[in-house]
Amino acid sequence: MGKLLALALVGILGALVGERIIALRNRFCASREVKPKRLPNCHLIKGIEYGSEDIDILPNGLAFISSGVKGLHSFAPDKPGEILLMDLNEKNPRPAELRISRGFDLASFNPHGISTFIGDDDAVYLFVVNHPHSKTTVELFKFVEEENYLVHLKTIRHELLARGNGIVALGPDSFYATNDFYFSERILMYLELFLGLTWTNVVYYSPKEVKEVAKGFYSANGINMSPDGKYVYVADLLGHNIHVFEKHANFSLSPLKVLQLDTLVDNISIDPYTGDLWLGCPIDILKLFLYDPEKPPGSQVFRIQDILSEKPSVTQVYVDDGSIIQGSSVAALYGKKLLIGTVFHRALSCDL
Repeated sequence: MGKLLALALVGILGALVGERIIALRNRFCASREVKPKRLPNCHLIKGIEYGSEDIDILPNGLAFISSGVKGLHSFAPDKPGEILLMDLNEKNPRPAELRISRGFDLASFNPHGISTFIGDDDAVYLFVVNHPHSKTTVELFKFVEEENYLVHLKTIRHELLARGNGIVALGPDSFYATNDFYFSERILMYLELFLGLTWTNVVYYSPKEVKEVAKGFYSANGINMSPDGKYVYVADLLGHNIHVFEKHANFSLSPLKVLQLDTLVDNISIDPYTGDLWLGCPIDILKLFLYDPEKPPGSQVFRIQDILSEKPSVTQVYVDDGSIIQGSSVAALYGKKLLIGTVFHRALSCDL
């Protein structure tokens, strides 16, 4: 009887493990194949070789790009991360690395999500999710346009910002940020993925108050806000969806709807004129974790129109199998120009 019970328990455990492996592969979109869909006027951006994980574009056409994030594969593992700047009004825009004021630890700079805020005096503030030594901080900079220079104002640390990813600025010293994992220890992160826990969240930060404002995501990733500031959009990478929240005066968030998509969803960019959402989406996240140059991760770009309506329009704008750009993470629009960034690869500029 004892042996039969033991065999039964082993069988049940094996079935549970098998079910979790299948569920995890589905969430990773493992081995998914998507037919390429290219745009006619695209070119790789010279000067971006080691990633363009997030892109934020000011109304005047200045594009800030976070490059060199470590954590997955890296083509330059010993090179510190950097913030690049491109003027999209130029005929042939080229990215240039922004210098950062003395005293900032450049050697451990590992920039991830970024967001800009324009103050009442037209000062531009840049928020950067940073992962120095595998930790999470938010670095606050002030941009000096005349000198193409970033003045480091402060480093923000908080126990609720344990595993930051995306960020959207709300003021010169306040923001929402996502945590893409609940645990920060690597082994526990893997266990979290395996068990399919929905423990990740969104945090509101200001010097006076820090609080959790949304939770229940498999992997809270990109975050952005509607042009009128009334709604907040959160991408759940492994949930394959966009969560829509109403923002209140006290910065709390109320859930309104969830838009399910048949893809991984990374960063969210907003068209400031139409309110459309532009999404950079890796096709197979397993190929990001287990990088093979012979089978590179592909890229997708989606546009979502009228997301608050009963029937939003979802359009697949661009698809690549990895032969041009590998593992897209962001798509940002300025006029008729679309920039497509990647986690650790190059970046693409397309004329729509």
